[in-house]
Amino acid sequence: MNSALWATVTTAASNGSVNSMHDSFTPLGGLVPMWMMQLGEVIFGGVGSGLYGMLAFVIIAVFVSGLMVGRTPEYLGKKIEAFEMKMAALIVLIPPILVLVGTAVAVILPAGKLAVLNSGPHGFSEMLYAFSSAGNNNGSAFAGLSTNNTFYNIALGLAMLLGRYWLAIPTLAIAGSLVRKKKVPVSAGTLPTHTPLFVIWLIGVIIIVGALSFFPALALGPVVERLMIGG
Repeated sequence: MNSALWATVTTAASNGSVNSMHDSFTPLGGLVPMWMMQLGEVIFGGVGSGLYGMLAFVIIAVFVSGLMVGRTPEYLGKKIEAFEMKMAALIVLIPPILVLVGTAVAVILPAGKLAVLNSGPHGFSEMLYAFSSAGNNNGSAFAGLSTNNTFYNIALGLAMLLGRYWLAIPTLAIAGSLVRKKKVPVSAGTLPTHTPLFVIWLIGVIIIVGALSFFPALALGPVVERLMIGG
């Protein structure tokens, strides 16, 4: 129980510490730490990155809800327009691209497959976990993957570099854009963002984006492995 709790908490933030080998977990037990990282460190807020990840989801939630109810999207008195949405979309899309493309390349190249010590869906889970950890600023390992070779040193290093700094650039662009805008007075058309309803909506947006981005890959790894055990 303590190991499961530790694994969940340490992957929900950018901690990276472990008190057990995540590779030894059951398939669904290994799925949970992977998904915690893939949500982008917004559950507790990762050090140096959790806040702006959550703000990107807030901007997306405000924009989508504004479209649904026909209200002008606003946040903190500033209008959310096309530029802010483009930058927020980059923040949300870059980590999945790094993780999924990196895993796909590892599956295709012989150098990526030779480092896998387990065959089948569990081996795929090990590769997916490695890129999820590197691309989402975590640092924990699934083990069972011999990553100390040229391919993984370069691929995971690039995932760490791009996953960290490519998110900071669009975040700074959003900040620069919003600070130049005049504050709009609160009106009847303003969507309140401090209510329990908006919090629930924000959680739904985070889960939907996370599920749609990574569920196909998770289905090929831990989900298939669980079904094979059940069979």
